Amino acid sequence: MVKTKILLEEKDMPRQWYNLAADLPHGLKPPLTPDGKPMSPEMLSKVFPMNLIEQEISDKRWIDIPDPLLEILARWRPTPLHRAKYLETYLKTPARIYYKDESVSPAGSHKSNTAVVQAWYNKQFGIKKLTTETGAGQWGSALAFACNLLDLECKVYMVRVSFDQKPMRKTLMNAWGATCVASPSPQTNFGRKVLAQMPDTPGSLGVAISEAIEEAVADQTGQTRYSLGSVLNHVLLHQTIIGLEAKKQLKLAGEHLPDVIIGCAGGGSNFAGISFPFVSDKIHGAKMTIIPVESSSCPKMTRGKFTYDFGDMAGMTPLMAMFTLGHDFMPVPIHAGGLRYHGMAPLVSQAIVDGLMTPKAYDQVKCYEAAITWAKTEGTICAPETSHAIACTIDEAIKAKEEGKEKVILFNYSGHGLMDLLGYEKYLSGKLERYALGQDELVKSMEALDSLPQIR
Repeated sequence: MVKTKILLEEKDMPRQWYNLAADLPHGLKPPLTPDGKPMSPEMLSKVFPMNLIEQEISDKRWIDIPDPLLEILARWRPTPLHRAKYLETYLKTPARIYYKDESVSPAGSHKSNTAVVQAWYNKQFGIKKLTTETGAGQWGSALAFACNLLDLECKVYMVRVSFDQKPMRKTLMNAWGATCVASPSPQTNFGRKVLAQMPDTPGSLGVAISEAIEEAVADQTGQTRYSLGSVLNHVLLHQTIIGLEAKKQLKLAGEHLPDVIIGCAGGGSNFAGISFPFVSDKIHGAKMTIIPVESSSCPKMTRGKFTYDFGDMAGMTPLMAMFTLGHDFMPVPIHAGGLRYHGMAPLVSQAIVDGLMTPKAYDQVKCYEAAITWAKTEGTICAPETSHAIACTIDEAIKAKEEGKEKVILFNYSGHGLMDLLGYEKYLSGKLERYALGQDELVKSMEALDSLPQIR
């Protein structure tokens, strides 16, 4: 019998996070203020606590995980590494497919890995309340869980289309004591502005981020901070526990290094989590293909521009060097709400520029087709975002069969889809639309980038 579960014990958990910023061949471009000047750490202090800002700007390769956080993470970590033997058999591929199962966290996705960390560091800094955005609801659920655990108040601005598509996500957040409102909302100045201009808008992560930051900085008591679920360096840092565990598990399975590493990529957090510890090996000479997979309806890595842009629509964040479609971009309402973000994390973006990663884009119909294949072979229902990684994994496994090569493929099973069944229902009934971003819309969305500082 082939071993399909490779498990670690709590004592095997990584004691440090890996910081890719220390090893990137050409380093990171610094964040800027709107007038093009370097952003100082102090300028971020109304948005984030200084202990997380220190992680954000750190160039240390390894950052220690405090013991109290290890105790919290051990509620669900280490997570299993599975071999997808049943999918392999179905595809008749010589490839060996492994996946890291992040769906076992309390909130059902990888997002809990940074949610509890950010909540803990804010608690240490004396913060009483966190505000945030969420796309599909995975991040909002994770932060609600974390804030409940650490006795913090939590306010979540959920992108309207996902708020409507996934009503039980709000219920889940409420069960953990958080407040969840649809974004754009009438509760912030920017939300009211967007509603006045576009009353029927589906919303976007860019809008929801603006609302959450606005509420945080408006608190005159200084007891509220903003928490982000992806994109920023410290968020991606916390997720590297995924790939570090996977390295140990692959060795237990008798494997050396993967030939192919895959993860879906909206802002970059789960993809960074599985891939960054292996990117280090690639920088030092290992041969492997590393693929971030995005939606063809929001193709910032495959069709966007690497330049400075804001992380939100209102322009309240620093300017970051990243692949972007423009902060005014309003994505179509695909069911993979976590992939509806206009920009990609600076660390991932720079790694692409350095030739360390090869991004691909898939439409949601192909991805749901892959999700059904997965459900009928491996048995679980994946999140719509995760289906993008599975679709790419299937393509790579078929490619290995066509080439007659025994490859090791590793992907991140970033979350389950048990609260995202509306998309499955639409696919199975033939009502799911195959979105692709038109060239005219792409050009228009990036016009505003011309007025911002350019990368030299």
